[in-house]
Amino acid sequence: MLYITIGFIFGFSIPYLARRFSKFMPATLAYALYRIFTPNKRVSKAKRLNCHKYVLLRNRYFMRSLGWGIISAAIIFLSSLTLPAEETPWITFFILILLLLTEIDKRILYLPDILTSPLLISGFLYATFAGQLLGPDIQTATANSALGAAFGYIIPVLASLLLIKKYPDNMGGGDIKTLAAIGAWLGLSNISYVILLACPIFAISCFINKKRQGAFGPSIVLAALIILFILEY
Repeated sequence: MLYITIGFIFGFSIPYLARRFSKFMPATLAYALYRIFTPNKRVSKAKRLNCHKYVLLRNRYFMRSLGWGIISAAIIFLSSLTLPAEETPWITFFILILLLLTEIDKRILYLPDILTSPLLISGFLYATFAGQLLGPDIQTATANSALGAAFGYIIPVLASLLLIKKYPDNMGGGDIKTLAAIGAWLGLSNISYVILLACPIFAISCFINKKRQGAFGPSIVLAALIILFILEY
């Protein structure tokens, strides 16, 4: 119940955090933390009370926040039912950072290093100190994590090199770093499934939205969550 509550609270804050990130990216971690909690401008009380447009935006913003809170809590609840209980703190962190990356990428088409790098490092820590899902012992888990991270980085880079002439913006550096971080968490075999699944998810998303390009991060995250819950380690 504790982690479900944490998931709801963090999920509720995801639109705010994504909006703040969109104001100052790229930035160092220290500056990002400073700017998240110290906005440059504040809406006056008179405008908050009297501006109809502001009220509509505020209500829409609240509903989006509520939706993210429910989604986050639901995913963490699902993880508590399907994954080992001792893994819950680690998996909760993994899920919440992925969801935040999804909203940021949808908003600004950018996956910040100040989130993808800690996600990668925490994946290695997970393999070292928990990592039951990655292997029966520390050596197996850490090796699986390292190989997963390497595979998640190298394969997209090679694919980008093959497509760069025809599609110069086919995959950004943030997407590649996110895949490497996910590989550190899910291991060598599962990151390949994530890459294969993310591509048709992205194609379907583009078809639905009638666009030929867009944020690839949400497709990666959705694929990672599906693989996390349905595949055996």
